[in-house]
Amino acid sequence: MAAIGRFQKGDEIFYAKVVDGELFRLQGDVFGSPSFDKKATPFKGVKTLTPVAPSKLIAVGLNYADHAREQNKPLPKEPLIWFKAPTSLIPDGGKIEIPFPDHQTEFEGELAIVIGRRARNVTAAAASRYIFGYTASQDISDRTIQRSDGQNARAKSFDTFTPLGPYIETKIDPKELTIQMFQNGQLRQNSNTNQLIFDVYKLVSFISTNLTLLPGDVILTGTPSGVGPIQSGDRLEVRIQGLAPLLNTVK
Repeated sequence: MAAIGRFQKGDEIFYAKVVDGELFRLQGDVFGSPSFDKKATPFKGVKTLTPVAPSKLIAVGLNYADHAREQNKPLPKEPLIWFKAPTSLIPDGGKIEIPFPDHQTEFEGELAIVIGRRARNVTAAAASRYIFGYTASQDISDRTIQRSDGQNARAKSFDTFTPLGPYIETKIDPKELTIQMFQNGQLRQNSNTNQLIFDVYKLVSFISTNLTLLPGDVILTGTPSGVGPIQSGDRLEVRIQGLAPLLNTVK
């Protein structure tokens, strides 16, 4: 497998491998040992969905040293995690809706982990065996609510606040990937996953010692420095090396 997406045509929802702009439908369990149709399915009339429908959506805070400095906060001694509502997910091409236009609402481009096997008490050394793949994401944040609440869940869980996709890349090394965020074509965030304080394997290990991860669960690994405000009409694009870009607009 390589790039795997989740799609809808009419009332049918299906997974498919994406090869040179064509879809090859998956037969069987996407997290098991699936097979793929040899005949391509045209993209015409097909809607791209979020690449998974997770039972849990977990975010990690202050996981890039430069972002911690940007926030004027000390480096965490262990990963800072919280839950985002899965109802906040939208696919590539979906519109981010700002519920309170008078609030400070900001973008955060992130690499996301997609879990492929049930994971509980997994070591960092074994974590790669439990990861299905990676995709691009955003952790849209209402800073006004975040400051007033003193915690993150509500401020980051509004509908449309988690763009994810478009596809899951199953064959990629996450250790040194360029991660960039563009706002209306202007580069706002520019870093590399080698700057993660806790790498993807440590994150899976840490989280799995606290709760059980299930196939399809998603972990947002944190954002680098350069976060900034968004407003209606913005065009936001996350580009991560080796992954298809994630593009969303704001209204």
